[in-house]
Amino acid sequence: MLAIDALQVRYGSRLIVDGVDLRVRAGETFGLVGESGSGKSLTARAVVGLLPHGVTATGSITVGGTQLIGAGEGVLRGLRGSRVGLLMQDPFAMLNPLRTAGQHIAESLPGAGRGEVADRLAEVGIDDPSVLKRYPFQLSGGMRQRVALAAALARDPELLIADEPTTALDATIQDEIMRLLARIQRERGMSVLLITHDLRVAFALCDRIAVMYAGRIVERGPARAMADDPGHPYTAGLLRALPSIERTVDRLTGIPGSVPAASAVQGSCAFVSRCDQARDECAGARPPLREAGADRQTACPFPVERQPHRTEDAGRTPTFGPPLLRVAGLRKDYRQVRAVREVSFEVAEGESVGVVGESGSGKTTVARCVLGLVTPSSGRIDLGAGPRHRLVQCVFQDPYTSLNPARSIGATLAEAARQGAPEGRMTPQALLELVGLPPAYARRKPAELSGGERQRVAIARALAVRPALLVCDEPVASLDVSVQAHILELLRRVNRELGTSMLFITHDLAVVRQVTDRLVVMLKGQVVESGLTGRVLDAPEHPYTRRLVSSSEISLER
Repeated sequence: MLAIDALQVRYGSRLIVDGVDLRVRAGETFGLVGESGSGKSLTARAVVGLLPHGVTATGSITVGGTQLIGAGEGVLRGLRGSRVGLLMQDPFAMLNPLRTAGQHIAESLPGAGRGEVADRLAEVGIDDPSVLKRYPFQLSGGMRQRVALAAALARDPELLIADEPTTALDATIQDEIMRLLARIQRERGMSVLLITHDLRVAFALCDRIAVMYAGRIVERGPARAMADDPGHPYTAGLLRALPSIERTVDRLTGIPGSVPAASAVQGSCAFVSRCDQARDECAGARPPLREAGADRQTACPFPVERQPHRTEDAGRTPTFGPPLLRVAGLRKDYRQVRAVREVSFEVAEGESVGVVGESGSGKTTVARCVLGLVTPSSGRIDLGAGPRHRLVQCVFQDPYTSLNPARSIGATLAEAARQGAPEGRMTPQALLELVGLPPAYARRKPAELSGGERQRVAIARALAVRPALLVCDEPVASLDVSVQAHILELLRRVNRELGTSMLFITHDLAVVRQVTDRLVVMLKGQVVESGLTGRVLDAPEHPYTRRLVSSSEISLER
């Protein structure tokens, strides 16, 4: 269905994608995985001729035998929608805010009546006819993604390119969208090219997978075989970095360093600088893909060293100090909407407490009330003695929005440190070392850092006043799995070695298993279950908690 040969993508003279070859067969779901910066999305955009201005592609791309490299806009416009559909990560980027859901489908189906438009929405699980008249802002994230999928499928494409279609969604909604994609693919016999950095999603949905790194394919083959026995150290490293919902590991291990530019590693193994089993010959030449079994290829000529997981005692009962934070009968109303109702819990000194639930459950509203950013309608929040900004600090999901882009990292950290007590005040360089960054980063600005490095700076800034409580609101939701492992391990160290209490807000149960001692489950503004994290996840009692756990247990075997 799709054949890509010797694809190179450049921005001016800068090489971004370097010699990609892959095949997507008719009727199969093919996954393209790798960290941010590997070139996955640009490879997908090259297929549909939607590369950014100044970015060019050479090589060969054919869809059903039609050559797309060098094709005119007329050919590409005729291909989009009719033969190739596109589903993006953020449906807001695909949906016109001034058009209703029904208008989006009708736009792709000229002459279609209301009944056919309704049928298209029904195919993606939207049976409520009132949704036809709603605008994107009136729909939840999951509903918007369903409308975007219906629009992408409206003209019955033979190939659907889905670029990170579930990354921004809660576990339950992610599970629904994955099942929906799988069902539609089977019923239509449609080919799917799934672009993602979420290995759980890729291995659960895909028949075959290609692992991309620094602009090239380093491994490809059947999904189950690769999950069981990765043939490249990079694939093995990504799998090791995945947090588990079933066990707490004694150390979360990410891959050190970051993805290099494709142009910087043309003459060597692209992964050599980050590989824990690299040899002298790895830096001397670029290794080609070689056969490694039935329908499998890898760019590493050496066997991958397997590292078994080690776990902590899941049955241990941790002990902590007296309560640092008490929340009792908390209620918050927004006009006619009761966002939080009668929520009560405690966080002890040195304890890490997780708050989980899907979007709209009220967990972020609780965090904002604790931070003093929102005034509760009723109830009590008791937080140790002293100024609130010294007692509690926050780490948000997007560190870039919480760092001043015009100021150096050193200036930002120095300003934060001045808000704390003078005695024992840490320098910017000491704060950077605390979170595992070189002191020289103090001279850099946020734009010069990767996403993971910016999140480390955000954590350093929060720790500058030596708070007793750190509120973490989805701090790793937008990060690659390897970077996520580094950040989670850092937060565990802050909690265990510095004794900083944590209130950890997330929708990812595998993440919460690794960093929290107790768990609070919220649904529609209420606490429906709480207890020791391991016990709640291993034996959930409330039906909603059981549904959350079931949705999160994505097997690495199909």
